[in-house]
Amino acid sequence: MATKSHSVGPYHFLVVISVICIMLFAADVPSPAFFPIDQYFSYRYDAIAQGEVWRLISGNLLHTNLWHLLMNLAGFWVIVFLHEVHYKRHPEKLVLLFMCLCLLEGIGLYLFYPSLKAYVGLSGMLHGLFAFGAIMDIRKGYYSGYLLLVGVIAKVEYEQFFGATESVTELIGARVATESHLVGLICGLLCALCWSVIANRFKYNKLS
Repeated sequence: MATKSHSVGPYHFLVVISVICIMLFAADVPSPAFFPIDQYFSYRYDAIAQGEVWRLISGNLLHTNLWHLLMNLAGFWVIVFLHEVHYKRHPEKLVLLFMCLCLLEGIGLYLFYPSLKAYVGLSGMLHGLFAFGAIMDIRKGYYSGYLLLVGVIAKVEYEQFFGATESVTELIGARVATESHLVGLICGLLCALCWSVIANRFKYNKLS
C-alpha cells in the first residue's frame, strides 16, 4: 500500500508563522498601539541581560514596517518552496529547524554582537534556512546546492564589508542588521552539519 501523505505539511506551518507575524505587526500598528508588542517582545540586549530570554526567539517574529514584513514573509515562502523536497515528507523537520534557527540567531547576536542593542525580523533566520537547504541539496547530489551555498556566502561576506544597499534600508525604515545575516548563515551551516551527522548515524544503525 502507498504511504499516506502527511495531513499537515510544510505549507501549513508557513501559514501559521505568517499569520502570527501579521497579527503581531497589526497589533503594534494603531497609535496608540493596541498592545505594545515591540516593547515586550523585540530583541533588546539590555532586557535579555535582565532575564527576558523569550526575546531571543520572539524578536525574529516582529518587523519594522509593512515592507519589512512582506519581504521577509515572501522570502520565507520562496525558500521553503525552493527546498520543499527536504520538508515535504517530514514537516516536523521544518518546525524544529525554524525554532532552532530563531533561538540560535538570538543567542548568537547576544554573545557576539553586544553592541547591537535592538533587532527585529526574520532575515537572519532566512539566511540560515537558505544555507541549510543548500547543504541538503548537496547531500542529495544536486549541483545547484553548491551554487546556492556559494551565492549566500558571497552575499553575506559582501555585506560585512560594504553593508546593505541604501534602497533596502530606506524601504524597511531602519538599518539592515547585516550581523544577523552572518549569524544566521553560520547557524544554518551548523544545523546542517548536526543534521547530517545524526542522519548518517541513524542510517548506519539501521543497516547494522
